[in-house]
Amino acid sequence: MTLNAVVFDLDGVITDTAHLHFLAWRAVAEEIGITFDEVFNEQLKGISRMDSLQRILKHGGKEGMFSDEQRLALATKKNALYVQSLASLTQDSLLPGIRDVLADIRAAKVKIGLASVSLNAPGILHALGIHQAFDFCADASRICRSKPDPEIFLAACKGLNVRPEEAIGIEDAAAGVDAINAAGMLSVGIGPGLNHAGLQLHSTQELTWERLTAFWASRAY
Repeated sequence: MTLNAVVFDLDGVITDTAHLHFLAWRAVAEEIGITFDEVFNEQLKGISRMDSLQRILKHGGKEGMFSDEQRLALATKKNALYVQSLASLTQDSLLPGIRDVLADIRAAKVKIGLASVSLNAPGILHALGIHQAFDFCADASRICRSKPDPEIFLAACKGLNVRPEEAIGIEDAAAGVDAINAAGMLSVGIGPGLNHAGLQLHSTQELTWERLTAFWASRAY
C-alpha cells in the first residue's frame, strides 16, 4: 500500500504555543481563584477549549459553580488573550526540522494535512509562513468530539481524499496518539511518554522524510 498522506498536529509538532496557552489559561483561572502550574497544563494538550476549562474547574474544586453561559465567557476570554499573544509568532517560530520535512513530503507528491482542535490554526499557519504547504486543514469547526476521539483525523483524511490506512499521523500528546490509532492510521509520537505510538521520536529534529518512509515500509500488514 502506498503512503498517500501525512497529517500533522499543530501545537508541539509544527510550533510550540503551549506556553502561550498556559499563560492565557492561568490568567483566566487566577481571576476565579484557581492556580495551576505547567505540569498540570500538560493535561490540557490536544483537547478542546471547553474540555480544558472543565479540567481546570475540576482541578480548582469549582466544577459545579459556573453556568454554561459563564463557562463560555471564561473560554472566550482565554481565547482572546491567547490570540493577542499569537502576534509574537514569526516564521522563526517553526520547530526544528519542520520546514525541511514539509518540503520533502511535498517533493515526494504526498498530501499534507493538519488536524488541530484549535480554531486559530489557519491564522497560525499564515503567521508561520507555511499555510501553502497544506492541502487540507481540519480544525474544531469540523468536529463534534475532541481527541482522543478519532473524528478530527478522520475529517483530515476525508478532506485529503485518502483512506486512514493510507496515512501517517503525527502528534505530541497522548490523547492525539490515541486518536490517530483509533482512526486506523499509523502514528508517530514526538516526545516522552508516547510509547503507544507506532514510532516514537524524541524531538522534531528526528522527524525526517527518510524516517517516515522507513516507518511506513516496516509497518505490519
